[in-house]
Amino acid sequence: MVIQLDPHITETAKADILAHIKALKYQATDVTTQRAHYLVAIGKADFDLRTIGQLPGILDIHRVSDPYKLVSRKWRVRPTVLDLGEGVRIGEGNLTLAAGPCSIENEAQMELMMQHLLDNDVRIMRGGVFKPRSSPYAFRGLGMDGLKLFHQMARARGIKIITEVMQVSQVEEMHDYVDVFQVGARNTQNFNLLDALGGVDKPVMIKRGISGTLEELLSSAEYVFSGGNEKLILCERGIRTFETASRNTLDLNAVPILKEKTHLPVIVDPSHGIGIREYVPTMALAGLMAGADGIIYEAHEKPEEAASDGAQTLNFEESARLIRNLRKVYALRQELE
Repeated sequence: MVIQLDPHITETAKADILAHIKALKYQATDVTTQRAHYLVAIGKADFDLRTIGQLPGILDIHRVSDPYKLVSRKWRVRPTVLDLGEGVRIGEGNLTLAAGPCSIENEAQMELMMQHLLDNDVRIMRGGVFKPRSSPYAFRGLGMDGLKLFHQMARARGIKIITEVMQVSQVEEMHDYVDVFQVGARNTQNFNLLDALGGVDKPVMIKRGISGTLEELLSSAEYVFSGGNEKLILCERGIRTFETASRNTLDLNAVPILKEKTHLPVIVDPSHGIGIREYVPTMALAGLMAGADGIIYEAHEKPEEAASDGAQTLNFEESARLIRNLRKVYALRQELE
């Protein structure tokens, strides 16, 4: 069960609640986040929730059978909406669009990309400065110097940054230069990294693992939430299957299922999801119609010259067309709802 405590609860009242939980042979974990104070109690005994819920100091109590408790929609029915500031919001009722290159390459590239985003009223730019690559000889990013320049240029233009963090040691040094930490598919079950991100007050977008189940994705989000950080986004980015016609298989089934199971925002990455440039717009539109809260995709002024992922990256003309169509589809979806 999940118990939300009164923010002004006394130590005596809290001790009484914990004693009742222990008497039921449940084990309680204390979780304090940016927004609230919870007790997550795990056990098997059946009992009337009112025996606990009536105790002083409890604001809310719910029985949650899912292995992931805090990210479950069984206790928080209202969807989570994240506010990045300056009018940029992610979650229910907001169409979130984020675009940018796979890798940040240089200042000129960032200048062109940011102008493209501003011309199309997109306020979030994606771009990697630390890049996990299959080959050790491939371009692996500009590192912290690149991130600091990225941050400086984005701030001057009112653009928010989402970029990948790859290891625990990077969390602190990157903190002041990002708006959203991205956990890539290869790190979805890097539990040390997830624990570290639970201790920061910045949104975290977790991508689904390369062969990960939805329960594993939700459990990864639970790690961050239970560590103290409620600011979470889930990303369906395609999974590895037996199919070889595309880079990955974009599992759009995941979108409505996740929207039912969790209160967290869900966005779709069609670039990695299919890995073939000409199909990215179609899958982006499909993801939005499946119920996603937004789309994150790769764009570059000259994809054929991109340092990485050029085969799945849209040029600016294709990107602008996709943005227009996504807004049309989102308006249609709202009408249908």
